[in-house]
Amino acid sequence: MKIYLIPCTILVILGVMGAGCMNTSPAGQNGTVITAPLTAAANITPAVTVTQPAISIGDQYLYKSYSFSNQSETITEQFRIADPSWAIVYTVLPLSDSPQDCWFEMTVTNLDTRKNQTFTWTYLNDTYQQYPMYTTGPYQIMLTGNLVNVKLDVAKRLP
Repeated sequence: MKIYLIPCTILVILGVMGAGCMNTSPAGQNGTVITAPLTAAANITPAVTVTQPAISIGDQYLYKSYSFSNQSETITEQFRIADPSWAIVYTVLPLSDSPQDCWFEMTVTNLDTRKNQTFTWTYLNDTYQQYPMYTTGPYQIMLTGNLVNVKLDVAKRLP
């Protein structure tokens, strides 16, 4: 019986690793966990856990805080991206007791190609957002919002 203990233990460990139950990558360990209810059948609300790898950032192209107290405020920033591996990371802090009144929108435009992407935040979203980007060149960011404070970080992504 004892002669089978070590080979059986090795097989169990290999089986667990092969099934993906053991994650040794740093990206899996630094992820953000999001839970969302699926159904409400029979008074049970199962949850699904999704792991998003955290983006590690380095040298900053833009790092500022913005405050929006009404809907008519618009702020524009321009900068040049030198590295094709960069990211936009922002944190939103609502400034009102009525979260339904708080929102934020950011449009990022590549000035060479005129292609743009719009990122939005409402009280239903997580206050921390991160987006990987992949193209170099001159960029313009147009920010608008209502009753929020936004900490914006545009920086190189680290491997």
